[in-house]
Amino acid sequence: MEDNKRIKWYALATMGFSTVWGFGNVLNGFIYFNGIQVILSWIIMFALYFVPYALMVGELGSAFKNEGGGVSSWLHQTTNAKLAYYAGWTYWACHITYIASKGSGGLKAVSWAVFRNAETYDSFPTLYVQLATLAVLLLGCFIASRGLNPLKKLLTLAGTTTFIMSILYILMMFAAPAINPGAEYVQMDFSLKNLIPNFNLTYFTSLSILVFAVGGCEKISPYVNKVENPSKGFPKGMIALAGMVVVCAILGTVAMGMMFDPAEINANFDAYAANGGYWAFQKLGEYYHIGDFLMIIYALCNTISQFAILVLSIDAPLRMLLDNEHTHQFIPTALQKKNRFGVHSNGILMVVVLSGAIILVQSFVPGAAAVLRQLTKLNSVCMPMRYMWVFVAYLALRKAIDKIPAEYRFVKNQGVAKFFGGWCFLVTAACCLMGMYDEDMFTFALNVITPVILTLLGIILPQIAKRERAGQKAVKS
Repeated sequence: MEDNKRIKWYALATMGFSTVWGFGNVLNGFIYFNGIQVILSWIIMFALYFVPYALMVGELGSAFKNEGGGVSSWLHQTTNAKLAYYAGWTYWACHITYIASKGSGGLKAVSWAVFRNAETYDSFPTLYVQLATLAVLLLGCFIASRGLNPLKKLLTLAGTTTFIMSILYILMMFAAPAINPGAEYVQMDFSLKNLIPNFNLTYFTSLSILVFAVGGCEKISPYVNKVENPSKGFPKGMIALAGMVVVCAILGTVAMGMMFDPAEINANFDAYAANGGYWAFQKLGEYYHIGDFLMIIYALCNTISQFAILVLSIDAPLRMLLDNEHTHQFIPTALQKKNRFGVHSNGILMVVVLSGAIILVQSFVPGAAAVLRQLTKLNSVCMPMRYMWVFVAYLALRKAIDKIPAEYRFVKNQGVAKFFGGWCFLVTAACCLMGMYDEDMFTFALNVITPVILTLLGIILPQIAKRERAGQKAVKS
């Protein structure tokens, strides 16, 4: 690639920023970590986890620049097909809980766009809300089963718009006191005592929220070797990305601190977890005397985004798992079956059963707001589990450093490289395990049972495939 066609480091940082960061990350951090006390936690998380994570991803992407399967392909090249299967399975299984949350999130967004308040949606009986969520899931699976992804362009548009609005929120909130000095704002205490978090059980069991927020940068790994001077340009871009994210996280937290009182949030936690983003834009509109205009735009963008992500999350992870020729030996033939549209119909049926089960189980939860809070926590437990395979692949790559060349290396020292690989793996695992705990026993049980069932299913399938092959050999002989 000619130098004038290579990606500049600052362009890479911008690409990564829009991929990794979002308004919901600021909101969840503020809500779950007692307002501006989350600032110190963000700084620690970025310095000790996100930066080394991103740089390790860069090395993996550089070493396997021609591999298109992501983590699964990396593990196949560094270890064996069995671990590659488990990585692909984990990536797919994590999306089961994610898919279950998208229908609820989409319906909540529709309610805000139409009724412009939190009370209407939350007043509906949970059973009816979950049945409607199940209907949305079935519709999404039907669209995916037809091999159609008509929502990709809409998702890109909605995602870009939502991203722009999250930046706009920070700018407009900081300007609000000058434009409307008579409005009510929360007075924040920036004393050291108020900025240091309470390192209690609630704090440590919520860390998975932050890990979930900063993960996923492996999506930009294909661009490592397209960066101008990768050995210097990529780490510079990743450090710039981390800087942009931490600045956005801190400024976003301060902006929310001007608007919301943590004491009020803690007193109405489920309501804020479910509606905080909409209240933020609604209040912002009040400050600028434009009513619910900003909130409606945010709700409409979120509606399109949630439903589009639902369809893509049904389709894309399933293709990554079942279209990988290196792992076919571990998957029963029934799951590999395709319909006339070239879609794995039985795989989609499995999505219906598993995601549908989560949706129906939550029919017994008292209140629609509590359902959304539960799903946020469940996703923070399950989704980061896929990141652990990134660090397994990295440790395997460094073990084979003499056999597998890479244009870019995170660090030259093997001991330092392995330390960070192991460190990030342990941090991810610990946060997922601690995140399972919840004072509400139903939520606690859901956080434990869901990943256990998905893991056991992933272990059972290769055994079924093995018996199938043995049966076929017996018939032939």
